[in-house]
Amino acid sequence: MALNDTKLRALRPRSGLYRVADAGGLCIEVNPNGSKLWRYRFRYLGKASMVALGNYPGVPLLAARRKRDEARALLVGGGDPAAHLRAQRQAVVERAANSFGAIAAEWFAQNEHRLTVGTLKRDRRIVERDLAPYLGDTPLADLKASDLLAALKRIQGRGALETAHRARSLASKLIRYAIATGRADRNPAVDLIGALPSPTKEHFASITDPAQVGELLRAIYGYNGQAATAAALKLSPLTFVRPGELRAARWKDIDLDAAEWRYVASKTKQPHIVPLSSQAVAVLRDLQPLTGAGEYVFPGIRSMRRQLSENTINAALRRLGYSSDVMTAHGFRAMARTILDEHLGFRPDFIEHQLAHAVRDPNGRAYNRTAHLAERKKMMQGWADYLDGLRNGAAIVPIKRTAKKSG
Repeated sequence: MALNDTKLRALRPRSGLYRVADAGGLCIEVNPNGSKLWRYRFRYLGKASMVALGNYPGVPLLAARRKRDEARALLVGGGDPAAHLRAQRQAVVERAANSFGAIAAEWFAQNEHRLTVGTLKRDRRIVERDLAPYLGDTPLADLKASDLLAALKRIQGRGALETAHRARSLASKLIRYAIATGRADRNPAVDLIGALPSPTKEHFASITDPAQVGELLRAIYGYNGQAATAAALKLSPLTFVRPGELRAARWKDIDLDAAEWRYVASKTKQPHIVPLSSQAVAVLRDLQPLTGAGEYVFPGIRSMRRQLSENTINAALRRLGYSSDVMTAHGFRAMARTILDEHLGFRPDFIEHQLAHAVRDPNGRAYNRTAHLAERKKMMQGWADYLDGLRNGAAIVPIKRTAKKSG
């Protein structure tokens, strides 16, 4: 008598394995542990054989009968259902081994000794956060340019255009590796060159690898030049404001007790607030007895009435051994943006606000200067603590932060 769901649910385990027939060679195998496995029994070239069709109730009765009918049709056509199912299972195994996620893991294992710690951490984060959730199970041989572009557009959509470009380049490396190892034939990432908009901002040389940032900070804190220049160097990574805004800082705009610096941003012409970390406040308090009687926090070398000259910070970096194609005064902004986003995972809108970029609310209006101020204060203090860790050579762990979300 054919099985039905009521009979299947009523089957109870016994001390030994037993089978109950359905029809046409299909049966259910009940194991002592209570699991139930569909089996199809048949004869091929005169020899009795049997194949598994899946577990019940994961494979319900109608699906099991459909699998039986497919196996019977194969048998009628002269094929071996057992060999066919083995080939199918092997294809699934190979598909998983050749997936974007599997090949990415293999590529990292092959190349981790060639990459700096910072680059390895950044690239792993791009794969784990931005690519694998959407492409991880896709065999690279089947990956389409449109699939990769959709993942890149998600990164662009959160305001991380440079990360989107970096993700395309990284995906291209992974696919080239798959081609070299015979698991893909072409590279769809190449088709996407030019598909993303170019960053509109001017590029300045910057150091973004955390280990190299630590070396730079140690050099900065060893600078023995003019006091205002030394202080400006220390505050450049701590505040990551535009170099012109730093040089033009005025004591009347800084409230050390409230740990805030308020001024009008040079690009957006909008009021801007820079929360000052305890480290930044300490630098300013040390400088205040020397320049506090004047207007400018960082007066020029020749006159207290004029701000620090435009080339002073860059000249100091050159003096420390950093050429213009390695690090610039403006590069501290790219340093902060890259590490806060890619290594520490802060919300891009918090970072964009703190960079004094034009950020709009859902209605297209410019956010006011107090937007996310409490979260930005936590971010700036956490950032300063992180920089201290890099400078002191301590083992760096992700800093406590507000989780990313849209809005």
